[in-house]
Amino acid sequence: MELKEGLLVAGNVLVAAILILYFINPGGELEFTSKEVNNNFTLGNNSVKMQFYDNLRFPSNSISYRIDNDCSLKKKADMIRAFEIIENKTTLEFYSINEGEEITVTCENTNRMEDGLFIAGEGGPTNITEGDRFKVILHGDILLIKDSECENPNVAIHELLHVLGFDHSENKNNIMYPITKCKQVIGDEIPARIEELYSVPSYPDLKFEKAVAEINGRILNLNLSIRNDGLQKSEKAKILIYTDDKVLKEIELKELEIGHGVSVQLTNLWLTKIKIEKLKVVIESNFQEISLDNNEILLSRG
Repeated sequence: MELKEGLLVAGNVLVAAILILYFINPGGELEFTSKEVNNNFTLGNNSVKMQFYDNLRFPSNSISYRIDNDCSLKKKADMIRAFEIIENKTTLEFYSINEGEEITVTCENTNRMEDGLFIAGEGGPTNITEGDRFKVILHGDILLIKDSECENPNVAIHELLHVLGFDHSENKNNIMYPITKCKQVIGDEIPARIEELYSVPSYPDLKFEKAVAEINGRILNLNLSIRNDGLQKSEKAKILIYTDDKVLKEIELKELEIGHGVSVQLTNLWLTKIKIEKLKVVIESNFQEISLDNNEILLSRG
């Protein structure tokens, strides 16, 4: 998303937002113009949409980043300080790595303009896996263009919050307002929402998406779909098929990445008796999951 500052901050990422800084006073005070924005929220109003998508978060509260070597010392320092400020307000932790990072920070030294305003930066998630419980951010990009003239690194904080999934605010005093002023602050609702999102542990969550059984005499045909709807890759597990509480078949379930699934089709399974009152299919795992309530399906005769 873009941020404007006499400057404009925009985004060519999957989701992006614009923050605008407008220099009028040569003494360094920032004034800003208005710009139409989309989904907004205001301080103290948790009922209003705050994020690009509902329940948008990274897999873990420990998030890796890499700052490009082409960034100036000022922009590097601003970005690191932005990470520290969010860390101090939330349970999130950010750490630097050389490759395979979840957040990539790059910089430009050439001024860009849009509608008479300078673009200050861009930011947003670039790879999101959609699940029933969460929309999981696997990667995000930040582009810092214009140095922040504020005491706090407002541009870097604004773009970091975009990467964390937060959209623009209509509140002119909020740091997520699309036109930035030095007096803007991080509203209490943003850390509160982050704490709520990341209170769910970073576990896998195997679940049945479909189970269809057909019995012809003593022959059972069964179609299953299982998905990892959690926040981490799942380890190997087992699928157990019970007929009247006796194990009929055991199947190994392979490891599944976040959001990945597998279909299992079983045909011509021989039943020990003609009349089966109850058919139960269970996912059995030896690791922690977000919920075990979705690991069992009971199929009964209609």
